[in-house]
Amino acid sequence: MNERSYASRLIFNLLKPGIQFFSNTSLSIRTKIMFSFFLIIVLMGSTNATMIVSGMQYRYQYDTLLSNITTANSINGYVQPTIDGIMWDIVSGRRDFKEGTQYQVIDDINAKITDMMRTAHSDKGRVKLDVILRTMTTLRSYVDLMGEQIEQGKGFDENQKVLDKIHSVTELVNANIQDYLLFEINRTEQNYRETQENFTRWSIISLFIMSAVIILAIILAWIISESIYDPIKKLQNITTTIADQDLEVLVNRGNRDEIAQLGRSFNAMVLKIRELLDYKLKEQENLKKYELKLLQAQINPHFLYNTLDTIIWLAEANQNARVIEIVRALSSFFRVTLSKGKDWIKISEEIEHVRSYLTIQKMRYHDILDFSIDVDEATMNGTILKLTLQPLVENALYHGIKNKRQGGMISIRCLMQPNDMIFLEVKDDGVGFTPNRLEQLKADLEDDDSPVEISESGFGINNVNKRIKLYYGKQYGLSIESEYQKGTCITLLIPMLEI
Repeated sequence: MNERSYASRLIFNLLKPGIQFFSNTSLSIRTKIMFSFFLIIVLMGSTNATMIVSGMQYRYQYDTLLSNITTANSINGYVQPTIDGIMWDIVSGRRDFKEGTQYQVIDDINAKITDMMRTAHSDKGRVKLDVILRTMTTLRSYVDLMGEQIEQGKGFDENQKVLDKIHSVTELVNANIQDYLLFEINRTEQNYRETQENFTRWSIISLFIMSAVIILAIILAWIISESIYDPIKKLQNITTTIADQDLEVLVNRGNRDEIAQLGRSFNAMVLKIRELLDYKLKEQENLKKYELKLLQAQINPHFLYNTLDTIIWLAEANQNARVIEIVRALSSFFRVTLSKGKDWIKISEEIEHVRSYLTIQKMRYHDILDFSIDVDEATMNGTILKLTLQPLVENALYHGIKNKRQGGMISIRCLMQPNDMIFLEVKDDGVGFTPNRLEQLKADLEDDDSPVEISESGFGINNVNKRIKLYYGKQYGLSIESEYQKGTCITLLIPMLEI
């Protein structure tokens, strides 16, 4: 036990200068770690890369030798019987010279030998292949001579002399190919022995380098861990006192620069968390306020009284079918309004809510109101913040169509857009906004601190915009375009979410 303790202290004392160097250096922790990893990776990678490159080179040479030997073996024993047989058929009159394939055979063999010369790795091998090519050139010249004699009508004896020369050349080609084969086979065996010797030598070197790298990695790991552990331990001791101490104690000049920065960042984070908590509480209060005001706007006594008056008027007129229709629409309207306290509903339910509202209002204002609803089926299963469209439709009716004092149209569209976004639009051809009023309304939409307002005509556009931003995020909100005496168009993009 004492011997091991002594050994540990001895190792620590040996590594202490390195630990102090890493602790006092201006390099960041990340740089220290990356430098160590980079050093180890370079050492191991260079060794492995050298072995891989050498192995690939030997493999390429071996594959090339094997390919050339295979090609030469396919030529060996093929040239003489093939050329001699073709030329004998021509001399004996069995085949016309022009119909013979002697030139195709010669060209094919020349192409193979040329390709072998291109991939040959030894000068002596290329010389032997060049000798074969020159012999093939001689063979072609005798074949040409045979063609000339046949064209001149020379006799069999003269043609037989040329045929004997062709036979001698093809024998020489075969002999040269066999000589090349023997040379390449011997060289392949020699390369194999060299590869085995090199592999053994590189294996020993690699084992030595890997052992050295492992030792170096252990030393670097020890040095870096010790250089990081001490300031981190100090920071840990400080953070344990956060509940009872001032957060400013984290900014300690005795720490390393990174640790001091971490302490200052921690202080800033705590302050930011406090601000966010206060903001979140205020946001929740605003949400409850908007929800209450919206519910009050939906259960507007004037709207309810006027609807009931319409029902009474229709009943007195014995229009029972229309009474049933308006009562069903009113029931659907308030069912979606309440929705068992849920904030999110399907888009199909929101559209049905708007349809119920417009059905009721159309019976009241049948002479001035018409509407159309265009919904993409792909959006029906998506979710939407409850009571998003109806307040916009209500504003279009009371501030657009009614002020026009003649027939008007309200159009609602819900379309699927790229990137899983849903496009919503409420458009009317009512009286529209004056330029000054439109500019003021757009400014209000950009103002997040304006108070919640509710009028007799319902929940305002600005309130709807704030409610959307609170639920979906500040990047979302309403866009409004309007032209006086021509109409208004309000659009909204929301993400496609499914229940």
